[in-house]
Amino acid sequence: MRLAGASCAALLLVSGMLEAAEISGTVKVTRRLTKRRVAAVASGYHRGAAVAPAAPDDGDFTARELDRVAVYVEGAGPAGAAALELPQQNRRFATEVVVVPAGSTVSFPNLDPLFHNVFSLSSAKSFDLGNYPKGQTRNVRFDKPGIVSVHCHLHANMSAAVVVTPNRWAVKPAADGRFVIRDVPPGTYRLAVWHRSAGLFEKDASTGGGSVTITIPVDAWEPAR
Repeated sequence: MRLAGASCAALLLVSGMLEAAEISGTVKVTRRLTKRRVAAVASGYHRGAAVAPAAPDDGDFTARELDRVAVYVEGAGPAGAAALELPQQNRRFATEVVVVPAGSTVSFPNLDPLFHNVFSLSSAKSFDLGNYPKGQTRNVRFDKPGIVSVHCHLHANMSAAVVVTPNRWAVKPAADGRFVIRDVPPGTYRLAVWHRSAGLFEKDASTGGGSVTITIPVDAWEPAR
């Protein structure tokens, strides 16, 4: 009985280890892909108090382009509803891309001393949160996978994207381009890589195949299915 119990414990340990695999890699951006933004002058905004615009999109393009990337495993997988924020500050969204699994809720807090009106006309999720002032927020639940483009009715320069994934195996790369998708069962998967300007591409990736290198842009991607 003791031997059987020890064997059972060992099997459970091995089973747990097999279930805790991961897909890792690096996203490399070789050139600027997004057009530089020219911040509108304050006089162009007549609603609310004057707010200094955010700095123009100049300097090193790498970190900014990586902020526009989402990496996720395609197909069915474990749900992982989360609650995230996409603040509005200095007349722009705090980040250009938010990645959430289907079923998640995103809050849109207004940190500016003027009104904002967040909306989307995307097929994956359409909404209009109306005008609301500093210190208030509005919440949106994203139930359907897809890309949701988000804008502000009052400030035409403001835009972002909510990438709603079919499962919780999704990440944004770090500032150096590295990413790790954890808790993936061992196997080979179809990895989706989405850049806000370059679009969607797909690549096979394995939990036991070592680190994956993804270069954006490239001449010969595996075509999206």
